[in-house]
Amino acid sequence: MLRCNATAIAEDRRKGRKRQLASFFAMAFGVAIATDAAAAEYAHGGLVAKLLAGEYSRRGADTCLGCHDEEEPFPTLDVFKTVHGHPAVPGSPFEMSGGSSFPAGLQCEACHGPVGDHARSILAEGVDREPMVNFGDRGNARPALQNGLCLGCHANYERAHWAGSAHEAAGLACADCHVVHDPVDAVRTRDTQARACAACHRNVVADAFKRSAHPMRDNQLVCRDCHDPHGGGTEALVVESTVNETCLGCHAELRGPFLWEHAPVVEDCGICHMPHGSNQPALLVRRAPQLCQGCHSSAGHRSFALAPDDLATGRASAFLLANACLNCHFAVHGSNHPSGNLFRR
Repeated sequence: MLRCNATAIAEDRRKGRKRQLASFFAMAFGVAIATDAAAAEYAHGGLVAKLLAGEYSRRGADTCLGCHDEEEPFPTLDVFKTVHGHPAVPGSPFEMSGGSSFPAGLQCEACHGPVGDHARSILAEGVDREPMVNFGDRGNARPALQNGLCLGCHANYERAHWAGSAHEAAGLACADCHVVHDPVDAVRTRDTQARACAACHRNVVADAFKRSAHPMRDNQLVCRDCHDPHGGGTEALVVESTVNETCLGCHAELRGPFLWEHAPVVEDCGICHMPHGSNQPALLVRRAPQLCQGCHSSAGHRSFALAPDDLATGRASAFLLANACLNCHFAVHGSNHPSGNLFRR
């Protein structure tokens, strides 16, 4: 039987539960709990009240598993194949040692809130069953409340920038990406992570199928290699302090420092390259010479197209007529040659 350890949820902890919960939800969740006018929705308001009351069941998961078995529409037993359902993992909902802080050891109620009247066997006619906190597609509480329950245990350095991040501002809940009850969380597995992210970022999926692209289709490169989904103080949630530092983590041969530096290369790789995919070679935003001529005028340059009569040899040169800047200026990322100021060597 999966009864709560008596030591883990002792009476002396229950006495101060209400005060502890009020402080916990107000500070950790970052939401105005009961006074917010927008909390008028029945499910959300009722769930908040239950969480603040803190009337947790003494029987723990035994109460839940009496109904929520594998014959129900929402099977639950797979949770025992995960770290959340392992009694030997410190701080997990099913921890039995009682050595960790709240809400460890509360079993199902650690995430779904106090069972309250939800577990009543018989209900009066016309009375709905008291709701529990649901997540993901069946979520019945605001993302801030759902995320607060997750962050009650997972508020560590890796998620320090979640508040105010692009995903948090978009109203994304942790369960929109993560699946807690499944033994394998798709978004944390390299072979399936891109598919999970693609549910929202469909433009990236399209770029991955272009002529020139990073090896995302083969999962040799996954979203998490370059982006931190939990937020950060960087552009596009890149994992390093700048876009360039993120790119140079793999493209170390372009790091420099160079004796002769190309200004756009030092500023931002994205000026010339499309990170997810492009129909031009080498992920370029445009082909040369159009790309180069976005900054450099071709007027008067020796690559400007000339008829054969205008050339000393009397015949046209493919190097001139093609306007192929990279035929001569091939060291566009920088040069260490003493005569490489024009990136020709």
